[in-house]
Amino acid sequence: MKKFLVAIVAVLFAAPSFAQISSGGFSLTESTVYYGMRMGLNVANLTGDTEGFSGANAGLNLAGVLGLRISDSTPIFLESGLYFTQRGAKKDKNTYANLNYLEIPVLLKYGIQATDEIAVLPFIGPTFSMGIAGKMKSGEGTDKESSFGSDRFNRLDAGIKFGCGAEYNKLYLEMGYQFGLSNIADWKVNATDDASVHNGAFFVNLGVNF
Repeated sequence: MKKFLVAIVAVLFAAPSFAQISSGGFSLTESTVYYGMRMGLNVANLTGDTEGFSGANAGLNLAGVLGLRISDSTPIFLESGLYFTQRGAKKDKNTYANLNYLEIPVLLKYGIQATDEIAVLPFIGPTFSMGIAGKMKSGEGTDKESSFGSDRFNRLDAGIKFGCGAEYNKLYLEMGYQFGLSNIADWKVNATDDASVHNGAFFVNLGVNF
């Protein structure tokens, strides 16, 4: 796994040397379409009736994205894509919930030309996710179980992502926070009341835009 991650990082850093030097993988002065790759780190948590799953859980982001300038007069971009993202939370090695999602964000980005070669892009937008896999464990000696299903976590989630990115010669770096709007708990805290749990994650991603 470590060798795989090192190889991807090497490709991302090498890619700009093969690309034509410009102010970025997109233009702030003309209509354009761009696409890119992302890889990074999630520091995720769960809030609400978490039943002990309350600590931070580190995970991976991998994505391909596609963006489009949507205004001729203003450098506003619409970006979407497909992400594999790992979320969840943990208390210790015997109490954790790993939640793996496929995610589609719909982000509005505003481009600011900081220098001739650096563009700064704050962004915000909704995200839509589906849980595809994951394991959970609650307490020492308890067997691992699937994270999704009846009396566990719901697969569907929606949220808001916001942050800021910067691009230099097609190399792109972003960081931000994502908070879930959907209740992903599928259990009760007592005989009458449903549990309420929401995803949250601080993220840092590195990538390239073309």
